[in-house]
Amino acid sequence: MTRVLLRTLAAAVLLVAAGLIGWRVLAPAEVLASATAPYPPLTIRQPGVTSKINVAPLVVDGRLRVYAAKHQVRADGPVDARTVYTARWSFRRWPEQLSGVAASGTTVVTRWSDGELVALDARTGKISWRADGPEAPGYAGHRTGAATVWSPPGLRIAAGSVVITTDQELMGYDVSTGAVRWRMTRPAGCAESFTTAGGAYACTGGTAVDVATGKPVTGWPAAPWTPLGCDSDGSGCAGLRDAAGQGWVHGKRAPALDDRDATVAAGVVVTSDGNVVTGRSPSAEGGELWSWSGSARVLGGYGATVLLLTPENTLIGVDGGTGVETLRFPLGRGGESTVWKPGAYRIAGGYLAMEQLNMDAPDDPESPIYYLTLDTVIVASLG
Repeated sequence: MTRVLLRTLAAAVLLVAAGLIGWRVLAPAEVLASATAPYPPLTIRQPGVTSKINVAPLVVDGRLRVYAAKHQVRADGPVDARTVYTARWSFRRWPEQLSGVAASGTTVVTRWSDGELVALDARTGKISWRADGPEAPGYAGHRTGAATVWSPPGLRIAAGSVVITTDQELMGYDVSTGAVRWRMTRPAGCAESFTTAGGAYACTGGTAVDVATGKPVTGWPAAPWTPLGCDSDGSGCAGLRDAAGQGWVHGKRAPALDDRDATVAAGVVVTSDGNVVTGRSPSAEGGELWSWSGSARVLGGYGATVLLLTPENTLIGVDGGTGVETLRFPLGRGGESTVWKPGAYRIAGGYLAMEQLNMDAPDDPESPIYYLTLDTVIVASLG
């Protein structure tokens, strides 16, 4: 009898211990590790490839690289480091999933699956503010985290406001304090949306509001609208085409943008016809400013530079006003091959970061042959 009691007691003790361990592992928890080292200085490098890493960086303030994982956001630096360094700071939430990351200046805003918005000071990693919000989608960054930091679903920052979207609502928060600025029912025709360089949040179906106040913006052409000249997350769009296919830049007619192959980059209308890239004025006259001979894809603009990518994955930069080449280098390091398919990319903070995919990559990012290598994200300084 004594042995039976002892065995029963031992089993009970083990069960309790296992329960405590399980609770400690699985219980909801937050872990914040703030920075202990000085803030990295701003460095200026010559144009060229600086690193190949296995995660997609969001370049913040030209000094830090911010990364996303399923339950964590973290940062390292300097931006031009050849590999991923030990985290300068990190913030982890369990069991919540990281839905999106966006940045304005030195403020990094994270959105989580339970709806929580948490803003972190990029310089220290400390929490600047936090606010409640509606539930958000789960982590969709796949292996590199690119979708979470380069095109976060339902999360944008424009003109000092953080705008989040759900199936039912639009909400605007102050990027400095997290205070709710406005709230409204999501309009019909808002399945796709974008923000403009002028500070408007627009649903492609035909509703536009001021991101600072939530009040309607009037005077736009007939919808539906096709946004043009945007960042990868659909923000900062410089132009659009209206229901009639007519182009507009900063609210003014831009006939050169009527061409369906045209976009806006570095303040000019850029068209690539497969053999020649042409830059035109966004004015009503739309006169040709320059032409560049060669086949290239228009990636976007950085400052006054139009960035082009050739079929051989050579990055070309031309002056938006004159068409003069300002940079040219292959997106490969050392003697590496540049035979790969461009994936998602982001231009920010003086750098281009781009996923490298297999030439025959399937549509599924979870496929083992989707990415080119383990270190699949190439980072290049734009000078």
